[in-house]
Amino acid sequence: MLTQGFQELTLVTRGRGLYEFTPAVAEWLARQGWREGLVTLHLQHTSASLLIQENADPDVRRDLEAFFKRLVPDGDRLYVHTLEGEDDMPAHVRTALTAVNLSLPVRGGRMVLGVWQGIYLWEHRTQPHSRRVVLHFIGE
Repeated sequence: MLTQGFQELTLVTRGRGLYEFTPAVAEWLARQGWREGLVTLHLQHTSASLLIQENADPDVRRDLEAFFKRLVPDGDRLYVHTLEGEDDMPAHVRTALTAVNLSLPVRGGRMVLGVWQGIYLWEHRTQPHSRRVVLHFIGE
């Protein structure tokens, strides 16, 4: 029998960085008792993003941030949109280069992730924010 469900998570950040929230998604799926299907995650913001990344070595997260800092620097005079500060437009560019949606298969009640994979919110603003992620499951 086909079923579906929605959940909204609120993730609080301390500013720019990667925040893993794999356990929150896994716990929601487990509570529902669903076995097979697809879970989709949608971030309702334009200055942060979602990604699946290695969750074993924190150097990966540091290196990603260092790369994006070089690729999309804060305060670049190229940007006109600076309404909320010098990190405003760079945050939007970072989001455009990544994603605000993820879809993951669910098998046996668990997300099908690789051994070293985790789900992350990547906060692109330098100040703390409260971010909303909508989860949608469809399956059985």
